[in-house]
Amino acid sequence: MSKILVTGVAGFIGFHLAQSLLKRGDVVVGIDNMNDYYTPQLKEARLSLLLKESAFKFVKGDISDRKALPELFATEHFDKVVNLAAQAGVRYSIENPFAYIDSNLVGFANVLECCRHYGTQHLVYASSSSVYGGNTKVPFSEDDMVDSPVSLYAATKKSNELMACCYSNLYKFPSTGLRFFTVYGPWGRPDMAPVLFATAIRDGKPIKVFNNGNMKRDFTYIDDIVEGIIRVLDSKDNNSDNSPNSLHYVYNIGCSNPVNLMDFIEEIETSMGRKAEKIMMPMQPGDVYQTYANTTKLERDMGYKPHVSLREGIGEFIKWFKTAEQYGL
Repeated sequence: MSKILVTGVAGFIGFHLAQSLLKRGDVVVGIDNMNDYYTPQLKEARLSLLLKESAFKFVKGDISDRKALPELFATEHFDKVVNLAAQAGVRYSIENPFAYIDSNLVGFANVLECCRHYGTQHLVYASSSSVYGGNTKVPFSEDDMVDSPVSLYAATKKSNELMACCYSNLYKFPSTGLRFFTVYGPWGRPDMAPVLFATAIRDGKPIKVFNNGNMKRDFTYIDDIVEGIIRVLDSKDNNSDNSPNSLHYVYNIGCSNPVNLMDFIEEIETSMGRKAEKIMMPMQPGDVYQTYANTTKLERDMGYKPHVSLREGIGEFIKWFKTAEQYGL
């Protein structure tokens, strides 16, 4: 049993991760600022389920708070930390850049400082497939160059990797970055394609299909993602690949099976029993044509292997979605 801090605990991935950690007997402290980037009702509903567990404690706060976060670390004595708190969304970073600077850079620096000073055994943090930018070589490998981000969001995630590498090297605590590919499933974010598509189909409204549908995404079901995070969190070492800095490592975590956007939409249509009206749109600033994870290293080092098929995953997502109007969706 470990005491684990999960930042962004009321978010999509944070909620599912906390549930799994609690189920296996860990003590979980969650922090979230409960911002209104999307409907707070959904965050509050996730949180209400977690609060039913006696081994869960919630703290409303912001990871960029340089007074409150160190006090939390000093009080709780965390064994491990999973940093999922971040301002999310590629397109929103075009409109509101300072939200990304405050959360993804200032906030992450604060987390690193706390891990440094309070004896954290392992920091696992969210990076993103967006760091690969417009790379045309597929599948994306951790060894690829990632120096040309096409959005500020991607730039902040690459910065997180550099910052964590620096801190692990200087202060000798292990950290692992996970480059998440497109995650979907029950309790998903309303600004992500699955909820947007399902909502439009339910309401009889058209859906916007960017780049005229000529896009591919490495859609990965939430249960597979959570299993991967826990495998990494539990790992005793990060140096199986003899990386130059054995205390810091970065892994892709995805399905390694990209799906055409139009096929993904068709799967949602099938599950909902209704066709979508589609409006074809051009590519949006900051978007990329495709994402495709090479997960060989995570499979080799951690035994990670996604097992939920797209049909099964969409079926579970739609089953939940049909109950989701109560959460403001």
